[in-house]
Amino acid sequence: MTALTTFYLSQLLGLKAFTEKGEYLGVIRDLLILNEPENPFLKEPFRPRIMAVESGSKAEPVFYDFRFFEVLRDKSDYRVICRKLQRLDEDSVESYLPLRESIIDQQIVDLNGRKLVRVNDIRLVSLKGGTFVVAVDVGIEGKLRRLRVSKIARTFYSLFGKQLPSKFILWDDVDTLDASNFNLRLDKPLTKLQTLHPSDLADIIEELGRNSRKTLFSNLDEEHAADVLEEMEPKTQVDLIESLPVEKAADVLEKMPADEAADILDLLNDDKAEMLLREMDAESSEEVRELLEYSDRLVGSIMNTDFMSFHENETVAQALQVIRETKPEAQTLYSLFVVSYNGKLIATMSLRDLIISGPEVMLSDIMKKYPVSVKDTDKLSSLAEIVSKYNLLALPVINDKEMLEGMVVVDDILFDLLNEKKTL
Repeated sequence: MTALTTFYLSQLLGLKAFTEKGEYLGVIRDLLILNEPENPFLKEPFRPRIMAVESGSKAEPVFYDFRFFEVLRDKSDYRVICRKLQRLDEDSVESYLPLRESIIDQQIVDLNGRKLVRVNDIRLVSLKGGTFVVAVDVGIEGKLRRLRVSKIARTFYSLFGKQLPSKFILWDDVDTLDASNFNLRLDKPLTKLQTLHPSDLADIIEELGRNSRKTLFSNLDEEHAADVLEEMEPKTQVDLIESLPVEKAADVLEKMPADEAADILDLLNDDKAEMLLREMDAESSEEVRELLEYSDRLVGSIMNTDFMSFHENETVAQALQVIRETKPEAQTLYSLFVVSYNGKLIATMSLRDLIISGPEVMLSDIMKKYPVSVKDTDKLSSLAEIVSKYNLLALPVINDKEMLEGMVVVDDILFDLLNEKKTL
């Protein structure tokens, strides 16, 4: 019989624990960890220590100090021996995290796979200094191990010269466990989650349960929340905006392109939409209000009012400086516009035109006159043919007086054509 170095939570749950003298202590119901570094100044990978073992019944749990427990293995059988009996009261274990109750079968984020996965088992290791959690098992083998059929499955796979698929995520890489089921701080997970592309994070949040989704989203900063919200389905967008305090919801909407914010507000009830519009800053609110006045079938309804415009007597250096200071979204740079001093559209140019030109070159020398454009009151159905014919990434939108009102980008046009948001 040997002391185990590496084992799994599922192999301990349900086992009977005994003292060295053979006295029965009870069935192991759970193991509890200290889910924070014992020395926060150490930069080593975090491996939470097993602090207590829970026995007894659910109604009357009994806790023991795990430091004096040892897990032994004899062939395929496991035993748990307590070398010294030291009970803990419920108050002393209140800050500990129960693994079976809180982690098993819960959802976590696999950062490498950019998706939600479910915890099937937990891998533990016994060292001289104690027993620690090293990884969570999110593979098929973990599920089969809990069903006590992993050995049979491995034998079956071996008949075909294959190994049973297994997948582990190190504890340090475990992100955003389901906060609706237990209390975990979200500051560390969010640091990692915010490294994901907004579309990946949007997919992950949409897969979470409603409470977890709201908790995670509400902890994002306004700018990141706006980027993520843009990538979500309309129903989820509405649900999340309604779940936020009015002040934060307004701040998030302000960070979004006006047309995207208008689309969301258009789905809210009138009272809620008006409340948010009043909370937003005056400039953002006015832009959104103007877009909300357009019918869903008109170009103005998907027009982006965030655009970059210049005058023809400015230089390339001046234009680039404005772009650097403004730091616009990528879509805003699909096309740049030249307008007269009264705001009429007279030409377009690309970011490439600026970059390859000398700093002292006048915009009048590189701009393209007589640009293709559409009116804000044109029908949406007219856009696809124009964009396709002229191979455009963005199309300027003017009003009846030829004043530049905004632009429509190919992404939004395709979005409508696929009937994901509107029906043409």
